[in-house]
Amino acid sequence: MTLYERRQTILRLLREQPGIKVTRMAGLLDVSEGTIRNDLTALEEASKLRRVRGGAILLEAPTLPAASADGWDSANNSARQRLARWAAEMVEDGDTIMMDASSTVGYMVPYLAQRRKLTVVTNGLKTAQRLAQDSSNTVILVGGRVSGSGNATISLLGAAMVENLHARTAFVSAVGFDLEAGLTERNIEEAQLKQAMLASARRVVALVDSSKVGQVSTAPFAALEKITHVLTDGDVSPDSIGRLHRAGVNLVICGENTVRSYTVHDGQTRYTIGFANQSEELPFAVDVRRGLERAVNAESDMDLVVTDNKLSGEEALRVADRLIQRNVDLAIEYQIDEKMNNLIMDKFQRAAIPVIAVDIPIVGATFFGVDNYRSGHMAGVALGQWLEANWDGCFDKAIILEEPRAGSLPAARIQGQLDGLQEVVGLVPEDKQIFLDSGNTSSVSEALVYKTLQACPDMHRFAVICFNDDAAIGALRAARALGRESDVVIVGQGADRLVRDELRQPDSRIIGSTAFRPEQYGQHLLELALKILRGESVPPAVFIDHVFINAQNISRYYPEHEPEVPLETFEVFTP
Repeated sequence: MTLYERRQTILRLLREQPGIKVTRMAGLLDVSEGTIRNDLTALEEASKLRRVRGGAILLEAPTLPAASADGWDSANNSARQRLARWAAEMVEDGDTIMMDASSTVGYMVPYLAQRRKLTVVTNGLKTAQRLAQDSSNTVILVGGRVSGSGNATISLLGAAMVENLHARTAFVSAVGFDLEAGLTERNIEEAQLKQAMLASARRVVALVDSSKVGQVSTAPFAALEKITHVLTDGDVSPDSIGRLHRAGVNLVICGENTVRSYTVHDGQTRYTIGFANQSEELPFAVDVRRGLERAVNAESDMDLVVTDNKLSGEEALRVADRLIQRNVDLAIEYQIDEKMNNLIMDKFQRAAIPVIAVDIPIVGATFFGVDNYRSGHMAGVALGQWLEANWDGCFDKAIILEEPRAGSLPAARIQGQLDGLQEVVGLVPEDKQIFLDSGNTSSVSEALVYKTLQACPDMHRFAVICFNDDAAIGALRAARALGRESDVVIVGQGADRLVRDELRQPDSRIIGSTAFRPEQYGQHLLELALKILRGESVPPAVFIDHVFINAQNISRYYPEHEPEVPLETFEVFTP
């Protein structure tokens, strides 16, 4: 692994496993602890991370200067970046959006990096420059007089330009936000331009940190009824929350550890559901969370509190305490560490809170998720059939990327793949099986597969089965880094976004993945939760349907250009 590749892998490890220690990184990358420390020092000097005792933490790097279009200082950057992160989740590939020139909205830019083919209308010069660096984006800069700070265009010249433009969503911030005055600005020309931009948007999302709530400035530009959603931080006062909720505002409060949504319907809020997500760094888990958000908005009057377990059993225990403190009526627990499940369940049982366990069973909770053995078996059979057709059924080693923390039931996913493979190619002797702990992340899988391939320079046929798609992506990256893609054939589990993108590539060495359809979890989870809360009878386990996705059928199950979602089904953002 080159110096650059090793340091990029370190950054991925820190992103996927916050708190990972130097000793663990050294073992995964097969280098000395001194080498890792030197790498961390170099990355710290490059402002990529900050060294801490025993390891390092990634730095949040804002992409825009901490100043708005009219030059006022931007305090409370951490809170504003949280608002920007959650706001960016409301943007889909191919969207047409408007973004004002405020620093808060500007912080959305790095979180839009994974979106493609956006049309962005903005009066922010730096926002335009940075989004235009992605050639798939179309960026329209609103003309007008340049502000004194040089960060934005303002004046009514730009207002005339946006009259005939139409956007799905406008993202704006303001100097002040008040129930009576709405959103207000100091600069009259800027307020007039923002007013014109919002008139062309189907929905308006206001990002206002708590210091702005209750404040009124010179020029109003958006009345309360024009604003579709308000995102603010956890320091907003309870009195302000109550008044905004009573006024019919769709409110999202982005705290440091939890995010709570107040969704407005005609009736009264009936339930509060807590969702402890597995990790906000895993595409599959993010899709599960977003599907639940959409379902909550579409189906029922309720609050949704979302937290992040960060792939850590210890963090999951702390998260359970937070949900109990929030007085949730039901908890949906997506947690990887089986050893912690009894402790977590005991906390909820003592608080008389029913629990739904997603994909990883918890004794005493209703299970929802993967039919592990069946899903694995489908992938194993497909792998065997590929081997028969392309390698005459022969291979040197079977690399098995497992996840021991998840327990016996998810382990059936691995056993199903082995059984399905052996049904096609015959018995795979134990000396041909290499078991590796995937760590449930692409970075750990990449490091371990890299070492395994390096240790076998004379072998050129590796069949790889995986606990999930993150492991599959990691295995593929390792083979690519060594220039040995043709030596591997890989099947995944989940068919998440990254693997679907890979399956669309010609001659990909990931030949397919059993689809779990995480985007559909939310609707099923909500239906199950409501039955439990209403006291209706539910089975102890509810399994999803599976299909094996490959290059031949991916367009049928996941069209590359899906039609735009109708306005009435847009999700209320409740990350």
